[in-house]
Amino acid sequence: MEIYNLKDKSTASIYTAIEMLKTIKTKPDAIFGLATGSTMVDLYPQLSNLLNVNKVDVSQVRTFNLDEYVGLNAEHTQSYHTYMHERLFQQYEGWNQNNIHIPNGIADDMEHEGEHYEKLLQDIGKPDIQILGIGENGHIGFNEPGTPFDSVTRIVDLTPSTLHANSVHFETEDEVPKQAISMGLSSIMRAKRIILLAFGEKKIDAIQRLAAGNVSEDLPASILHNHPNVEIIVDETIYKAL
Repeated sequence: MEIYNLKDKSTASIYTAIEMLKTIKTKPDAIFGLATGSTMVDLYPQLSNLLNVNKVDVSQVRTFNLDEYVGLNAEHTQSYHTYMHERLFQQYEGWNQNNIHIPNGIADDMEHEGEHYEKLLQDIGKPDIQILGIGENGHIGFNEPGTPFDSVTRIVDLTPSTLHANSVHFETEDEVPKQAISMGLSSIMRAKRIILLAFGEKKIDAIQRLAAGNVSEDLPASILHNHPNVEIIVDETIYKAL
């Protein structure tokens, strides 16, 4: 695991977008694991811009999002379906809708939806790059503290700290869905390469704990110490605190 200071969110997002572009140019049927949230709001516009100026064929690229809120349909303004389509998939022509995978938050049988999504992940092969953010409590995806390291895609209960952190995207904290469907930690670890982005004061504690090197299910992100190819990309604020 390496930690890099790219000074600010914009530069870090450009770097990550370039790495994704290079992967697509090298491997037209690349597989990406994608994350959402405030950390990623600059990444996908930067990637869209690079795809546009380079006229890249993305028709064979496969994408798998980490998670989705339970109870939100694809058209809901705060669903991760909406997030991804507004910031990436509608910003560049050529994405093959059949190759875009986001968990269904309103499936009739949510347990089956988790099993189905995990099977898709297993069948498609190892993602070339998995993009991650990190929660203030150290979660990755929606794998909260205490999540077993061998966990797979499933329905999870969100902790009060996560509900509070995500409430900025909703009218009130009561509107934040209490559950999500999320890739598990073992699902995430299958990727060939992992890039985790973290910015700002609120993420300092989580990155400090991750950098300390102790591997424990109390800090879900600490599983990344067991992966051979992980980059932690931070801004100046976090780097100075390490």
